[in-house]
Amino acid sequence: MIEKTNHWTKTEMHIYILLLCANADSNATDEEINLIKSKCNKDTFDKIYKEFLGDNEEAGLDKIEDNVHFHQYSHLELAKLKKEMRQIFLSDNKLTMMEENLDQILDNIIY
Repeated sequence: MIEKTNHWTKTEMHIYILLLCANADSNATDEEINLIKSKCNKDTFDKIYKEFLGDNEEAGLDKIEDNVHFHQYSHLELAKLKKEMRQIFLSDNKLTMMEENLDQILDNIIY
């Protein structure tokens, strides 16, 4: 049986990626979560956060890969997303090895 891919909107995918970044060091802070919440409405955040909590990292990366190929992103959109990912990674003023690894993995998927 073929599993149907659930396509997110660009905003939903954006939020999912930022949640993954916030949790890269297994410690999503209130500051990181509030920053992500500021990027969308409450319903969108709640929907994607619930889905995020039910996924492991591998499933999340697979979903991101499926959705990146579904949407057409401009260079400007990708640059903005990359900037926001870095903002989440550096919100605690340090970049851990786990965050660096996730950043490289996401670069390979997104670009």
